[in-house]
Amino acid sequence: MKKQRFLLLAILLCTALSAFAQYPDSSISKDLWYKNTIIYNLEIGTFKDSDGNGTGDIEGLIQQLDYLTALGINTVWLAPFQPSPRKDDGYDVSDYYGIDTTYGTGGHFAELMYQARKRGIRIMMDIVLNHTSDQHPWFKAAAANPTSKYHDYYSWSKKRPAIWNKGMAFPGVQTETWTYNKEADAYYYHRFYDFQPDLNFMNPMVKSESKRILGYWLNQGVSGFRLDAVPFIIEKPGSDPDKPEHDLNIIPEIRRFVQWRNGEALILGEANVIPEENNDYFGKDGSGMHTMFNFYANQYLFYALATGDIAPLKKALQDTRDIPPTSQWMFFLRNHDEIDLGRLTDKQREKVYQQFGPEKNMQLYDRGIRRRLAPMLGGNRARLEMAYSLLFSLPGTPVIRYGDEIGMGDNLNLKERLAVRTPMQWTNGKNAGFSTAGHTFRPVIDTGAFAYQQVNVAVQQRDPASLLNWTINIIRLRKECPEIGLGKWQILETNTPGVLVMRYDLHDKTLITIHNFSNTAQKVKFSAPDARYYNLTGHDVIQTSQGTFTADIPEYGYSWYRMENFR
Repeated sequence: MKKQRFLLLAILLCTALSAFAQYPDSSISKDLWYKNTIIYNLEIGTFKDSDGNGTGDIEGLIQQLDYLTALGINTVWLAPFQPSPRKDDGYDVSDYYGIDTTYGTGGHFAELMYQARKRGIRIMMDIVLNHTSDQHPWFKAAAANPTSKYHDYYSWSKKRPAIWNKGMAFPGVQTETWTYNKEADAYYYHRFYDFQPDLNFMNPMVKSESKRILGYWLNQGVSGFRLDAVPFIIEKPGSDPDKPEHDLNIIPEIRRFVQWRNGEALILGEANVIPEENNDYFGKDGSGMHTMFNFYANQYLFYALATGDIAPLKKALQDTRDIPPTSQWMFFLRNHDEIDLGRLTDKQREKVYQQFGPEKNMQLYDRGIRRRLAPMLGGNRARLEMAYSLLFSLPGTPVIRYGDEIGMGDNLNLKERLAVRTPMQWTNGKNAGFSTAGHTFRPVIDTGAFAYQQVNVAVQQRDPASLLNWTINIIRLRKECPEIGLGKWQILETNTPGVLVMRYDLHDKTLITIHNFSNTAQKVKFSAPDARYYNLTGHDVIQTSQGTFTADIPEYGYSWYRMENFR
């Protein structure tokens, strides 16, 4: 183990030294592909149905790879596609080594990997190691026989623990975290639904099994994993779930295994933690998760979008900037879950609710909003563009949700988070072009302003001014600005509290971005080195005096500028 740790540190050191050699002004290497990729999150079942049975499948995804290529996508992150009873949309896995037959076979998956690789697209997958389905053979064996080796794959108690109703992941929906199993005559632990018993990672056999699972899928050609519920994986059973004890050694152990199997493989951690805990997950030397979602900043981002007050967002960005040079934040606007606002104060959260989720059925788990971005912003094109321009210009890697490139809506009649998991809207034909079936497994959005008859890929492909074509252009622009993912950044002070101005520097490149969160036009003034400015988007910047610049930014406006010859 010590030898492996030494060799891994040697690899990390060589990577860092190579970075310094390539970029004397940056401690980050271009070889870290995840720094400047564009990640597109989709669910196979809701993306495209190829055989007319009403559910999306792998062959349907293969058919749409050229669309993703044209969009500018480098990396596709797949929601769970392994066998599952699907009580939690696939996050209740019953076989870690298989393909859900609804989606296809191992042969279909191999073809997907081949076709994606041909187009230069990497495939990442959700890996749900914190818990299994209660229909998994491990849990069935564990419940049937307390002497089975699988019994200790889970956490059990003969008596109901005093903390039986604490630490619920889904408050308002869950009622307990310890549930009685009649066959075992014992209570089992589950952070999520009662049909998702938690695995016990304090058991060495569970750790070994998890590595086999990761190794199997790396061998199938995936480029990385979105690791679900990381804080719960490393939680020590029996500790207070509101203030749990963690075994932080598990994270670098997983990283070492993945890195040895594939030196370029990525681990994207789902860990909604406070800034003081960030480096517990990244590792102080960068030996933990390669990347994590910046949930903390995302909550203040939505507060800024709702109120125009950007001070908390600026602070959140500063509070989360101190991470290892080989690590990276993943920024997003919407994902497959609710918008989590749990870190905001009650007053701040209420302001976001008033703007984006005023009705009770728009809210979820006493902390979030279960809507897509376009309906939250009232379909306002200027606000949508500003929000996505901001996403692509934040200091990290952008992640977009399928359908957001066309401004898809949500279906609040669906249960919980399924509201934002409706079928992709390809055309204005039957079932939005998603399927030829008489009935789709989940209804397409066919009423209101976001119905597929008006909002779909085909109609937007023909319209040069569409949101889809605008998104293609902003993705291209993001790829032309590697300093966002690789360089140093700073927030520039202005005379306008509702306008965020950021500067990025990488070697001989400098970029300035301006975003107006206000619903009124603003004249923004900021200081920067004397330089020649090239306007990449939006509105002209004017140098009023040496080192002082101004720009007139309309309501919800944005601009990107390239600086040249400033040294």
